Amino acid sequence: MYISEQLKEQNIAEYLLYMWQVEDTIRAYGLNIDAIAKDYIPRFQLDEDRSAALCEWYEGMIQMMHEEGVETAGHLQVNKSIIIMLMDLHLQVLKSPKYAVYSALYYKALPYIVEIRNKSNGQDKCEIENCFDALYGIMLLRMQGKQISTETDTAISHIAKVISMLSDYYKKDKAGELEI
Repeated sequence: MYISEQLKEQNIAEYLLYMWQVEDTIRAYGLNIDAIAKDYIPRFQLDEDRSAALCEWYEGMIQMMHEEGVETAGHLQVNKSIIIMLMDLHLQVLKSPKYAVYSALYYKALPYIVEIRNKSNGQDKCEIENCFDALYGIMLLRMQGKQISTETDTAISHIAKVISMLSDYYKKDKAGELEI
């Protein structure tokens, strides 16, 4: 909750990856708030009030996951909405001649995005979600200490640049500073 609030203001891409990790953490605990409260929340070493607030936040997340049927896979609608907003912004920026650097980065990353889409087992996802899937997958592999091939590292580097710039544009757009 505390981390998510900070990330949402600072970097929407990091926020989304964090929220996907929260969803997976909740799943790892079997959507059991008691287990999360006992074994996970104490790791943050918060005072009693902040721990209680965090526990309540996780409980709300669990409730949403049940209501939206994403107990075993998928993402909450609030997270899907961010992908949709980012995809809309991506398309607007691509159409604008003011953002040639973004377009160049995107077209350099496009072959990797297409490759990711082709490997997604026929799932119909937008390009931006494919990018986040790749970034999240690499994050998980790195957390597990697994090796990443040079080719994959190159692909992720290109994709990360696109998502990073898009995240910056999102922040500017929310502040009313982006002219499209």
